[in-house]
Amino acid sequence: MQRFVRRLSTISSSSRLAQIAFHLAYEPITRRTMATVSTLGPAPWRKLFLDHVQTMPSPEFSLATVRKTSSLTGLAYAPRTRTCVFRGLFADLPVNPKNEAELNPDIYESDFLTLTTDCRMDKMAELFDVDADDGANEGLLRGSGGGAPVEAVFWAREKGTQWRVRGKAWVLAPDIEGSAEGRQVITKLRARMRRRKNAGSEPADGRLWSFGREVTAHFGNLSPQMRGTFRNPPPGTPVALPVKDGRLGLGQKVGDLEDEVARGNFRVVVIVPDELDQADLSDPEAPRRWLYTFVGGGKTESTTRGGSIRDGWEKVEVWP
Repeated sequence: MQRFVRRLSTISSSSRLAQIAFHLAYEPITRRTMATVSTLGPAPWRKLFLDHVQTMPSPEFSLATVRKTSSLTGLAYAPRTRTCVFRGLFADLPVNPKNEAELNPDIYESDFLTLTTDCRMDKMAELFDVDADDGANEGLLRGSGGGAPVEAVFWAREKGTQWRVRGKAWVLAPDIEGSAEGRQVITKLRARMRRRKNAGSEPADGRLWSFGREVTAHFGNLSPQMRGTFRNPPPGTPVALPVKDGRLGLGQKVGDLEDEVARGNFRVVVIVPDELDQADLSDPEAPRRWLYTFVGGGKTESTTRGGSIRDGWEKVEVWP
């Protein structure tokens, strides 16, 4: 049983207006927010995908993005890719007995891929789909947002299968529940989340499912040394330049889950899949390939020959 979170802070102000304002500010992330989740079942590819990931020595994948930069003729576009570590599906955090973070109740699940990153990385501009050379975007990239198209590619060697997941990437920052941008991200995510099968109702004592708590849980799932990397000098800056912030340095270990510097740089990235390409190459003489496309709950019959629809996903077998 996962540990639950502390109760919401008591409002100290005696003003009734202040209490109402507090309630309205946080209500979108509590009962009303999660009441609008999807009624569809798990994606038909979900179980097999997770089974294959379990066979990988390390759950690494390649994340492809598009970088926009300014040029004399307008915006220039260039591909970017890097190796990332799969951190499980959102709302289904892998169990880590050393994680001291208070966890959300086991009520919701999703088909969203997650990874963690540093908001000072170059890829942030790509995840937000903005001009990387425009300094005016610096503040934007420190908060929640994103929505850029990405592709994640897994090679499950033991199963001889390649998984390509295409969708939009959303960034969860410390302001996920307190800013307009964060609430927009929550709205996008909750529309495709769902209640777990046989899940009970949310606790009646005010301990509701929280996006912010989920971000903290991801931070807690990392080792102290990995958490310490979020106190590294700014990634990509020349080593010859002096580091202005004395709190930054290599080789640090962070035990405090609310460390101001590390948490200020830590981000959870959630990929909401729209397409999935499964290529089974385990038999060289009879390779097979399937394309999955999310069509939502309003479509029940495929218009593609040989296709079928289940839980909002159209599945079509194609030649590899």
